[in-house]
Amino acid sequence: MEDRKLRNIGIIAHVDAGKTTTSERILFYTGENYKMGEVHKGAATMDYDPQEKARGITINSAATTVFWQGTQINLIDTPGHIDFNIEVNRSLRVLDGAVVVFDGVAGVEPQTETNWRLADKYHVPRLAFINKLDRTGADFLRVVGMMQQRLGIPPLVLQLPIGSEGEFRGLIDLVEMRALLWSADHLPVPYEVAAIPAAQLELAQHYRKLLVESTVELDEDLLAAYLDGADPSADALRQAIRRGTIVGTFVPVLLGSAYRNKGVEPLLDAVNAYLPAPGEVLVASEHDIAVDPNGPLAALAFKVQHDDHGMLTFTRLYRGRLAVGDMVLNATNGKRERIARLYEMHANRKVERDFAIAGDIVAIAGLKATVTGDTLTALAHPLVLERIDTPEPVIDVAVEPRTQADQQNLLKGLQALLSEDPSLHLKQDHETGQTVLSGMGELQLEVTLEKLRSRFKVEVNVGQPQVAYRETITQAATVRHMHKKQTGGPGQYAEVELLVEPLPHGSGLIFGHQLTGGAIPREFIPGVEAGVRNTVKQGVVAGYPVVDLKVTLVDGSYHERDSSPLAFELAAGAALREALRKAAPVLQEPLMAVEVVTPLDHVGDAIGDLNRRRGQVREQTMRGNAVAIAAHVPLREMFGYIGQLRALTAGRASFTMQFDHYAAVPAHVASAVTGQPG
Repeated sequence: MEDRKLRNIGIIAHVDAGKTTTSERILFYTGENYKMGEVHKGAATMDYDPQEKARGITINSAATTVFWQGTQINLIDTPGHIDFNIEVNRSLRVLDGAVVVFDGVAGVEPQTETNWRLADKYHVPRLAFINKLDRTGADFLRVVGMMQQRLGIPPLVLQLPIGSEGEFRGLIDLVEMRALLWSADHLPVPYEVAAIPAAQLELAQHYRKLLVESTVELDEDLLAAYLDGADPSADALRQAIRRGTIVGTFVPVLLGSAYRNKGVEPLLDAVNAYLPAPGEVLVASEHDIAVDPNGPLAALAFKVQHDDHGMLTFTRLYRGRLAVGDMVLNATNGKRERIARLYEMHANRKVERDFAIAGDIVAIAGLKATVTGDTLTALAHPLVLERIDTPEPVIDVAVEPRTQADQQNLLKGLQALLSEDPSLHLKQDHETGQTVLSGMGELQLEVTLEKLRSRFKVEVNVGQPQVAYRETITQAATVRHMHKKQTGGPGQYAEVELLVEPLPHGSGLIFGHQLTGGAIPREFIPGVEAGVRNTVKQGVVAGYPVVDLKVTLVDGSYHERDSSPLAFELAAGAALREALRKAAPVLQEPLMAVEVVTPLDHVGDAIGDLNRRRGQVREQTMRGNAVAIAAHVPLREMFGYIGQLRALTAGRASFTMQFDHYAAVPAHVASAVTGQPG
């Protein structure tokens, strides 16, 4: 498919690196907004949710469409907070390219790393934009070095800063070998083109040489000409940079200060020049899909959002076209859906469209049975696109309505919020009868409960946050169990022998069988598997789900008349419970990757407090005039941490945390959790 002059891009970063400010400047410079919105004033166009305005952070990914130099750019601004990582995950799944914003002082922060790995997973080409170079402690080349070291990528420096910190006033464009200068600090004035300052000419020539050597290798003709002494033209360089960016050979690095209106226009030029159009990157699917507007429809629903008028389903078209009134197939669940309305989204403003074609991102109204990750196709050409992975929740709260009359509204509201955010889970606790809401962090659960109150008018009582523990086994065990029941009528008979073995972290549950000689007929094996899968939902240590084990049905026996799938399900459940007890089971807890940024004079207090919380400090690095402490700390010990940290550091320190891995709980903690002596 020829270049439609269309770019589908996302803006991603660690919380507070300046993503939304960068998005707001893009809206202004492309003419979409006549006035710039500021995050700190609660006036950002892309942060339109009342909670986003109140908290000054992005919670929901917001989509908009702008035009720059004749190219349409569909832009998604994503949250930086780890609790809302599902928004980054599903946005990256449908985008062709991304701009990753780095804080010029902090450099590569933990959430940036997480998002970077997600972009690797979905093979999304990206540009790096090193922002906030006007801030005290900002250091462009130090951040470039951190990118190389922490992200393991070859950064391709396309620009160098002119001036630093408060004196930052422009940049050197290494492709054109010229200086771009902005004369005003806060006013969005066009840049002036000037000669490269003499004091920086040698540095610019050094980085220009590195740029040329990295790019000419991608083109035989360009390389031959360069070896013959010819300097490549700016256009030839741009084409080679584009090719290398799309295949992931390197990541172009740009710079600026979005808040001070410096570097935004060159960033937009780079989006057009280096990031791919639809069809230039692979589509994750069971089939090869060419991005063809004339082919049969293939589209992915990547986000569901409820508003005052019903449900909107954000959808990326990979092939074919979609028009209002069309009947389509949800190939994931086999149901037919009718397209009632199509919208092009500008944050929370909708513009009606009659149709959309391959490459477009639109919102559809009227879909009844489509959720995040479902594939919409032409009726006669079903196929399923790769689904969107959702992270496992690590924190639970019990919720109950304040009045009995609110019970129905509570469940209705929770189901709507769960359809919007697949990283939220809901379950009933069989022992207490409580409704338990699970998520990625305290902030995500807080925001969800606030939505229940504001949107669904449900007042809820909320229990204390609880850790989502897991159980696993540490050694292999074999158990043979016979289930035999004889009453007046037909009896029940099943005998199974199960082998359980531990698996590496993250493996989940694997079930298989090694039966020989027809010991158990094939029709009873699903019954055994059902018994296994039901039993691992509640482990033998403290009733938490059992993970990372392999269960193999190795032998057994059956009765011609008295055996049934139910008998084998019961036998397998009893056998597995016994096997789990024999396999040295342990309780596991979520460990969080915590980063504390504190002034130098409070480093000792912060580390001492982390140690008291069973934390393991992994490294300390200088960050401007502060110290960043990286540690692994059990989630159980992190509740209420922010209050303690502020008290220890006179309110001058901050922290971020994200789930890292599950690890065995020490015996004295396990006994406190289970209520049994260690």
